[in-house]
Amino acid sequence: MMPADEEAAFERAEEAAFWCVRLAASPLDQASQDAFDAWIAADPANAAAFEEVVVLWQGVDWVKDAPEMIAHRAEAVESLRRTNERRWSRGPAPRRPWVAALAACFAMIFVLGIQIFGHPVQVYETGIGERRIATLEDGTRLTMDGATRVEVRMDADRRRLTLVNGRAKFDVAHDPLRPLSVLARNRLTVATGTSFSVELLPRQMRVVLYEGKVEVMAQADRGRETSLLTRTASADADAALVPGKELVASTEGTQVRVAKTDVARSLDWENGQLSFEGEPLALAVERINRSAKEKLVIADSAIANYRIVGTFNAGDTEAFLEGVAALHPVHIDRQPGMLLLRRGG
Repeated sequence: MMPADEEAAFERAEEAAFWCVRLAASPLDQASQDAFDAWIAADPANAAAFEEVVVLWQGVDWVKDAPEMIAHRAEAVESLRRTNERRWSRGPAPRRPWVAALAACFAMIFVLGIQIFGHPVQVYETGIGERRIATLEDGTRLTMDGATRVEVRMDADRRRLTLVNGRAKFDVAHDPLRPLSVLARNRLTVATGTSFSVELLPRQMRVVLYEGKVEVMAQADRGRETSLLTRTASADADAALVPGKELVASTEGTQVRVAKTDVARSLDWENGQLSFEGEPLALAVERINRSAKEKLVIADSAIANYRIVGTFNAGDTEAFLEGVAALHPVHIDRQPGMLLLRRGG
C-alpha cells in the first residue's frame, strides 16, 4: 500500500490526466465544465498537476492527427469515462485500464516520431582533450573540438543539429530541399550546403563562415526566429556575414558584430593548436579548458579582459600559463584539480 501522501499525489495526477484527455477530446458540457472548474479551485496543487500533464500532452500535438494516435486517444478517453462512472457510482475503481490507454497515447509519440517524421536524436560528443571527426548519414562532415556535444536529428524535410557545448565545424552536404540548422543556445544558424563553425562561450556564440552562405537567427519563445543581420547588413555591406568573416552574437542580449578573421588561424584547433591575437583571457581560458587536465578558473574578475597573444599546443596548460604570466601580472593558485588565476602583485 502507498503512503497516504503518495496515494494523494497519484490520485491528483490521475484526475489531472483525466481532465487533460477529456478536454483534448471534445468541448465540455456545462456539467463537466462546472466539475472541472470546481476541481481546479479546490486545491492549488490540482492546478499545478493539470499544468504538468498539459505540458506533456502538448508534446503530442505534432502527431495528433495520425490514425494511430487518434485510436489510442479515443481508447484512453473512453476507458477514463467508464472508470470515472464506476468511481462516481460505486466508489474507487481500478486505475489500470485507463492508465494503460493513456500510457499508450504517450508511447505513440516515440513510435510515430520515428515512423512518420524522422529518426531519433543521435549524440556525438568528445571528452576533454579529445577531437573527433564524424560523417553524418547525409554526408555532412562534423569536426568536434574537445569537451563538445552535438545532438543530431535527420528528418525528411530538414536536418536539425544542436550544439550543446564546445565548438564544431560543419562541412554541410548540399541539399537545398533539406536545410541544415545548428542551434547554439538561442541562436540558430541555417545552411543548405556550406562550411562553417559554431562555438558556444559564456554569454555568446561565434560563427566563422568558410564557404557558401548561412543565415544566423535569434530564436525567441515558441520557436519564433528573426534574422540577426537583416538591419545591420542592409545599412552596411561590410557587416554582412560572408566567407572569411566571423559573427559574434550575445546569447543574452541583442549585441551582434561581424568582422574579418584569419581563416587559417581560426582552424588551428583542428590540428591541436590554439592561437590568440588579442582575445580576452576569459575566452582563452574557456578554449584551453577543453583540453586541460586541470581546469583553469579566473578567480579575479579584474584579469578577465587581459589580452592574450600567442600560439599554444592544446593540452599544454603550463606553456599557456607561462605565456600569460609573461604578458600580465597574474598569480596562479594551485588547488586540487584546478588552477585559480588572480591578479598578481
